[in-house]
Amino acid sequence: MPPSILLRRVLTEVLAAALTPLMLLLLPLLPLTAVTVAEIDRLRARACGAPSSRLRPAHQSWSTWCRARVRTSGLWRTDLPIFLTALLLSLLSLLIVFFGFIGALALALSPVLWAVGVAAQVGPFTPTSFGQSLAAVPAGAVLALVTTALLIGISKVRDAALLGFSSQQDLDLQAQLKEVRNSRASLTEAFEQERRRIERDLHDGAQQDLVAVVLSLGLLESAASSGADKERLQALASRSQDQAERALRRLRDTVRGIHPPELSDLGLVAAIQEMASRSPLDVDVVAEDTDDSSLSSPTAGAVYFAVSEALTNVAKHAGVDHVRLELHFTQDGVTARVIDAGPGGVELGKGTGTGLLGLRERMRSIGGDLKVISPPGSGTTVEITAPAEPQW
Repeated sequence: MPPSILLRRVLTEVLAAALTPLMLLLLPLLPLTAVTVAEIDRLRARACGAPSSRLRPAHQSWSTWCRARVRTSGLWRTDLPIFLTALLLSLLSLLIVFFGFIGALALALSPVLWAVGVAAQVGPFTPTSFGQSLAAVPAGAVLALVTTALLIGISKVRDAALLGFSSQQDLDLQAQLKEVRNSRASLTEAFEQERRRIERDLHDGAQQDLVAVVLSLGLLESAASSGADKERLQALASRSQDQAERALRRLRDTVRGIHPPELSDLGLVAAIQEMASRSPLDVDVVAEDTDDSSLSSPTAGAVYFAVSEALTNVAKHAGVDHVRLELHFTQDGVTARVIDAGPGGVELGKGTGTGLLGLRERMRSIGGDLKVISPPGSGTTVEITAPAEPQW
């Protein structure tokens, strides 16, 4: 166990010992006290490296959450047993801290106290000579280590009690909260990467073409005002038109990367078939059912971009020129599989799998999922599943 965690365990036990009188004073407010102490104990366990998370939502105040919590069965099933255990362990920690550390300090300072004429008594031991007071110093160090070990043990007992008394419902909620926090962080990073991509595409593509159009129009205006010949004016006008059309194509490509018009106009199957026709790969699209009318717009968009990223990964890294794309629709949702015969060995989040991480979180945000099945030497299958309607 890292020294920092051990130090946190000792410090939290010392703090719990110091707050024991306050816990006793707040016993008349038992429901609120139990809820508050149990939630603080979850935070303590998490700080000490135990698998625990807070139940209180970050946006909700303590008072609001406590009032709501005391009206649930979790108060009696979880919080009250945790509070009573914490109170008993805090009393034990108070005794250990008081007698252990104070006794260790008295033994460590025994020579100093003897020099000023005080014989420090610790339990049955009372030095009768300066030599005995010197011998008490290592005993003080041993007592401090024993006290520290006892406090760490009590901290671990708290963890075990917290886990034992926590209901399965609370544990599931903690796991869901952790997954939501991880997904939120991943989505934030994915959205930031997409924003930078759009900004880069606009800056390096359409913006440069529009600047060229402006310059060409300026030359055209200058030539017209100077009375240039007709052929010169036509050449400048033709070049300006070509540059404007190129800027328009770049803008359309950028917009298609944000949301392809085929997806809104024709549906998911047609949009994927159009994507496959533009792919450098030979994409064999196999749709068991082309009825995608049950899919909502968020679901269709998420599946479209997940398939697009999977095809991009195959083109870049798989070293093959053929891929199979399977689509299966039901009234409940859609399943898409992108299958290639490449070398396999792809791990999501490592190497070539990094581009799919943000899309996996996007699929999970609507209640779907994205899995990569890639045994070494046996090709790669990216399986995308999504419900017909988002499950927010």
